[in-house]
Amino acid sequence: MLTILGFAMIATFLVLIMMKKMSPIAALVLIPALFCVAVGQGAKLGDYVIDGVGNLAPTAAMLMFAIVYFGVMIDVGLFDPIVRGILRFCKADPMRIVVGTALLAAIVSLDGDGSTTFMITVSALYPLYKRLKMSLVVMTGVAATANGVMNTLPWGGPTARAATALKLDAGDIFVPMIPALGVGLLAVILLAVVLGRRERKRLGILTLDEAIVQEPETVLVGAGAGAGGGSDRTRKNSGGAGTGTDAEHTAAVAHDGDADDEGFKGLDPNRATLRPKLYWFNAGLTVALLTAMIMELMPIPVLFLLGAALALTVNFPHMPDQRARIAAHADNVLNVSGMVFAAAVFTGVLSGTGMVKHMADWLVGAIPDGMGPHMAIVTGILSIPLTYFMSNDGFYFGVLPVLAEAGAAHGVSPLEIARASLIGQPLHMSSPLVPAVYVLVGMAKVEFGDHTRFTVKWAALTSLVVLCAGLLFGII
Repeated sequence: MLTILGFAMIATFLVLIMMKKMSPIAALVLIPALFCVAVGQGAKLGDYVIDGVGNLAPTAAMLMFAIVYFGVMIDVGLFDPIVRGILRFCKADPMRIVVGTALLAAIVSLDGDGSTTFMITVSALYPLYKRLKMSLVVMTGVAATANGVMNTLPWGGPTARAATALKLDAGDIFVPMIPALGVGLLAVILLAVVLGRRERKRLGILTLDEAIVQEPETVLVGAGAGAGGGSDRTRKNSGGAGTGTDAEHTAAVAHDGDADDEGFKGLDPNRATLRPKLYWFNAGLTVALLTAMIMELMPIPVLFLLGAALALTVNFPHMPDQRARIAAHADNVLNVSGMVFAAAVFTGVLSGTGMVKHMADWLVGAIPDGMGPHMAIVTGILSIPLTYFMSNDGFYFGVLPVLAEAGAAHGVSPLEIARASLIGQPLHMSSPLVPAVYVLVGMAKVEFGDHTRFTVKWAALTSLVVLCAGLLFGII
């Protein structure tokens, strides 16, 4: 019964948010509360929620101060040269911009933290997508999938969890997987090319002068000509693609703001918050912060707390200016931290009621005995949905040891099982149980349901590509 209710709770949540019948925060809180009562454990709901909040509180604290830190870095102009450089390189070509999104997300993912990756990627590229009226779900989908592939780095989390759960060396798991993961990254870049071409067909290619020099309102008209408006010149630039707009792209673009949206201010060379004399200080501080994260010198929440305080103090020494900067980013902070604490209710009920354990046991028990010699492949396939429907902790510490034991009974090496368990990470990064994804959709101003509908199929396909590459190279 707990197995059925567990799957039903997850399915109910996904259906309601994808159909936009409930907001993600409301769904994350109310649906697990209802199912907790349904399994007869309503009296323990408070305990489950407190446990969940306790587990995710450090993550919420990290996100709060990270948003403030990177928000200040945007304000002072740290990422402006990156945006201008990408724009000049891409020449306002949507295809090149989407490919640039994949590359930037992959490079920044080397720090091993998804939230940081999304904050930097969206901070740098959101003004560009807005200025050219590109689909924001393309940005979030490509960034999340690229980060998912790179999330398998030994310091990223999943590999370390797999090594701990099976008592293996993280290097022995990760290093042989590099060729397969490289193929996965190439698949993401190819996906970016395909999606970028769709965007190019829908919008056309603006000239560099049109993208940078013209007023935002003019660029909006030119980029939005695909919807049927604009002058003869802008319709010519749009390539006549006005009738071919994809519904999934339109949903993300339509809700997303007017000509005075704050995203257009990202490239304003005259905004009052710029601190050009402190550019190298801010760049050095950011590099030092990311280096400290990779070296694990301190807990990440502490690093971002110190970084945010230092960035505010140096760049805005006057108290009114500091309060203004904090207030400017309060909306993002509240949005994301609220999502994290709401997700704590969901994960707390899933774990506390025993639903996760029963779901895992049922899935493992459903594997036919004849599949025993192929447990590595089975593990890889199962990791795709399981790491989406449950946290990495739940999968790697709850399910993986059982799969490894079943594989060992048929002579399958625990190393192969551990490598196969990484296959689902491209999809995992878009799971509603991953706090970082709320940073991504929140900063990009994309509905979580829109992101889910757009990304799941591409991320699952990327995971299968990595699995096939692992089989081809003999890694799995």
